[in-house]
Amino acid sequence: MRGQPDLPAAHSPAWVVQSWLSFVIAVTAMALGIYCLPDGGWVKGFLAMGLLFTVGSSLSLAKTVRDLHEGTRLAARIDEARVSKLIAEHDPLKPAI
Repeated sequence: MRGQPDLPAAHSPAWVVQSWLSFVIAVTAMALGIYCLPDGGWVKGFLAMGLLFTVGSSLSLAKTVRDLHEGTRLAARIDEARVSKLIAEHDPLKPAI
């Protein structure tokens, strides 16, 4: 039977740095773009609130997807353990009652 690894593969330090840099650059560029708009404060405020809501929603979605994936992985491991236990306890030579 194929077993699942206990720990997920770790991300390389380069991947972590690249992920954080891309996030910081994207938010900074968007904030700078909102700041430099040739429009009134209400429009800038509305766009800034939209930016904050988008960032917060993205982080929440990423956490939810990660938690769902980890939950299905745990459920699969529990099901696999139950099947392994049933197979180990099964005696094919035992007469049926």
